[in-house]
Amino acid sequence: MEAWRRGLNDPVRAFAIEKAGPAHIATLKTFDPPLTTLEGRRLAGAERRGKRLLFPTEDGELVLLVHLMTAGRLRYMAPGEKGPKTPAFRLRFEGGAELVLTEAGSKKRAGVWLLTPDAAEAELAHLGPEALGLGAEALAEICTSESRRLHSLLRDQRTLAGIGRAWANEILHHAKLSPYALSQDLGPDEVARLADAIDAELARGLELRERGAADKRVYRVHKKLGEPCYVCGSPIARVDYEEHTVYYCPDCQTGGRVLKDRRLSRLLK
Repeated sequence: MEAWRRGLNDPVRAFAIEKAGPAHIATLKTFDPPLTTLEGRRLAGAERRGKRLLFPTEDGELVLLVHLMTAGRLRYMAPGEKGPKTPAFRLRFEGGAELVLTEAGSKKRAGVWLLTPDAAEAELAHLGPEALGLGAEALAEICTSESRRLHSLLRDQRTLAGIGRAWANEILHHAKLSPYALSQDLGPDEVARLADAIDAELARGLELRERGAADKRVYRVHKKLGEPCYVCGSPIARVDYEEHTVYYCPDCQTGGRVLKDRRLSRLLK
């Protein structure tokens, strides 16, 4: 998300908006003010809060908020560049450039909101502190506040904003911690390792994304089932859930123990 923000910040403020929309009925989450209110205005740039992108207008009256969820993609397209015929959302700028949101698959989960600044602040009020640069002291307070499995805690945007499923896998591997370890059981050294891993992995991912690296190069654990761990060479394992998959190295993270895959176990009964 931060790489997207940096890449979009300058282009989106270069020209005024000529036409806002259309938007897929499942993608546009607000109707008042209407999208047409953006037309003729300039965006002030791109901002980020957690996994959400924000595009405030230059006059300070409106904020376009975009949440890509898992399958959404946001592209700035130069004048004349061929794009999708029916994107989930589109902004066309004077001069012909476009900001286009697409979403793979039949489930339309990505969202676009047009809000006042106060409404945008309220929409984001539930988010926890930003993960990058949080530090060991603040992370220790979060870990001791309630007993949570680490993978679940890292993904919870209300607790810690900015980490998704894939980066939770990468971070926990870097920290050499089990995804099932309980947050309140971590010692000071383990909390410090986790804080360092959050910064190191998010910074690594940002650097690679800004170079244009694809998922296959960026992720070293996520979606690498059966491939050798880049640290110890043991095969990467996984645990499947309905909405996400945990990838981990048994040797590096769980003392050689393979975590039980409950979904697979049910199927085998």
